[in-house]
Amino acid sequence: MANTTELLSFYDRDFCLTHYAAKLKGVYGGAVVPGAAVWEIYPSFLDAGCRDEFLRVFQGGSPASIDLPPSSGEAPRSAFVFATANGVGIIESRERDGRSVVEEQEHVILLHQATHDVLTGLQNRRRFGDQLQQAMAALGGSNPKAALLQIDLDDFKAVNDTLGHGAGDTLLQLAAGRICDALQDGVSAYRYAGDEFAVIQLGKEQPAEAERLAGSLVDAFKKPFVINGIPVFVGSSIGIAFGPEHGTDGEQLMKAADIALYAAKTDGRGCARTFNRSMLLLLEQRENLRRSLRTALERGELYLEYQPLIRPPSSVIGFEALLRWRHPEFGTIPPNVFIPIAEADGLMDEIGRWVLEEACRQALTWPSSLTVAVNLSPAQFLSGLLTDTVAQIIDAVGIEADRLELEITETVLLEKTVDNIDTLNTLNVLGIRISLDDFGTYYSSLSYLKNFPFDTLKIDQYFIADLETDLKSQTIVRSIMNLAHGLGINVTAEGVETSAQARWLIKENCDCLQGNFLGKPLGAEAISDFIKRSPLRVVRAMEESNRAL
Repeated sequence: MANTTELLSFYDRDFCLTHYAAKLKGVYGGAVVPGAAVWEIYPSFLDAGCRDEFLRVFQGGSPASIDLPPSSGEAPRSAFVFATANGVGIIESRERDGRSVVEEQEHVILLHQATHDVLTGLQNRRRFGDQLQQAMAALGGSNPKAALLQIDLDDFKAVNDTLGHGAGDTLLQLAAGRICDALQDGVSAYRYAGDEFAVIQLGKEQPAEAERLAGSLVDAFKKPFVINGIPVFVGSSIGIAFGPEHGTDGEQLMKAADIALYAAKTDGRGCARTFNRSMLLLLEQRENLRRSLRTALERGELYLEYQPLIRPPSSVIGFEALLRWRHPEFGTIPPNVFIPIAEADGLMDEIGRWVLEEACRQALTWPSSLTVAVNLSPAQFLSGLLTDTVAQIIDAVGIEADRLELEITETVLLEKTVDNIDTLNTLNVLGIRISLDDFGTYYSSLSYLKNFPFDTLKIDQYFIADLETDLKSQTIVRSIMNLAHGLGINVTAEGVETSAQARWLIKENCDCLQGNFLGKPLGAEAISDFIKRSPLRVVRAMEESNRAL
């Protein structure tokens, strides 16, 4: 737009001016300002003949050349009007040979199509790369810093999957509109790829202006988008980087902004983060873990610990197998760090099979009345081979099916619900017990309990932590237990850390307790000793509970 000699302008769906060539302002002066109505610049579009043709193009019709009435002493003029994704573009022509005018009009349209995204009307990836390099080359003087904001839509895939690609396209167009609405004059937005957008900000007071803009964009995406009458909530995560301090060329700056964007998503999404060197260090560590995890199993770095499950007053009824990773360089890596990596990299089938087989073999060394509980990752359901894998391991190890309890979280039931329910039903037919873990968090739905006969509900430790003092937690836990018992389902309370929590749960007839107060996770070699000695803490808690009654 800055370099063209054409009288070129673009208007949105509200007929308001969004972009224009500098030459247009030179001809029409003060009428050319962002937001000006098209008829303020071209009043003849209000006339019946011109208006009908203009509206036909505006509504998606083929381009048209509209003759404009000449002003006194002026040569004949015409306006070439063509539709864009967000409205129309206009090229005004004066005093030219008809053929050359057409050729130049076609050239401008082709240039626009080559540098703009067809769906959203924003400048495209090619244009973004050129503009970023130009911005980096121009740093200094009046542009001491260049700010790059990488914007990614949160949960966009869910909209495509549930409402269809047409709704997804509409969402991208609406999102582009919200981004443009937040920009000030002279700031450019781009559709980089898919649901990824970018903004280049020059000549501003940094970092304050970039962070202000990022905050405005995050807030703008907190409001629902309405698509076909359905409110859709899609947030935005934003990574910010500045040149030259975070990169002296476009590629370096993009990498820094990508790392900051990754940090924003890791921190919970729906937020903005500015690049710093510690982010790069964390990312490098994560990549190191990712590479190490691929060989951790064959190197014997993965192992299991077992936390006891206690039925009041003092019965050990089984153990839950807990996966651990002892990294040769970083020490023990928490499961909440490495399991998401394994899921993202497609390693959970192999790791999950090893955990299941190892836990079942260990359970064979216990008294036959004890069960072993094994957690399943949602990723293990994706291959469709889970039931075959479980059946093969049970046969190979020789353990009774009813001694195995598989724990799933509610997230398993969110993806491919019908297929996953079928998988659970098949496992149930094999005689395997199924437990719904972390109940009360995420997307709890009573329909799960109606559609599948779970053997156990495990109440999330979030509700147990303040059970002694918080009446709301007490009411929720009591309600879950009454609901489960009414459906013939056992209840296990996770995260029991104090005698007071144990007393309250025992008094309310909780079927099973689990937590460090009752028994910390044990190595395989310590299980036999634990089974032999009575869990006296539970006995005392039961006695105290009886005295209270």
